[in-house]
Amino acid sequence: MIIVNTETVPGYEITALCGLVQGNTIRAKHVGRDIAAGLKNLVGGELKGYTELLTEARREAIERMMAQAQQLNADAVVNVRFSTSAITQGAAELYAYGTAVKLRRNAGSAAPPPAQQFGMPSGADAPFA
Repeated sequence: MIIVNTETVPGYEITALCGLVQGNTIRAKHVGRDIAAGLKNLVGGELKGYTELLTEARREAIERMMAQAQQLNADAVVNVRFSTSAITQGAAELYAYGTAVKLRRNAGSAAPPPAQQFGMPSGADAPFA
């Protein structure tokens, strides 16, 4: 599955819109991370516990968005965006959304197969034949 934050995929033509797809997750702070973050605020620097928390949240939201796109038999999700919002004190939502589309490789395109172009597993470009 190709995931891009642009409106098009280089070397491909969008042949059909499958619909809006989204994925989200709500994560709560961890008391241990809060204590470490409070100490880090005194001396400055990266809050690694929170960085890891948001990285996990982004990955989960993207996976859920991709699963929805696969249910629609989409080849890609274009124009991907992220949003965050506070749900309650100590909990936040991370929301990923985009447009699921069907693709066709442009005639004469020098674009490599999606597996090479986007770091996907080999054989993943079968829908584009």
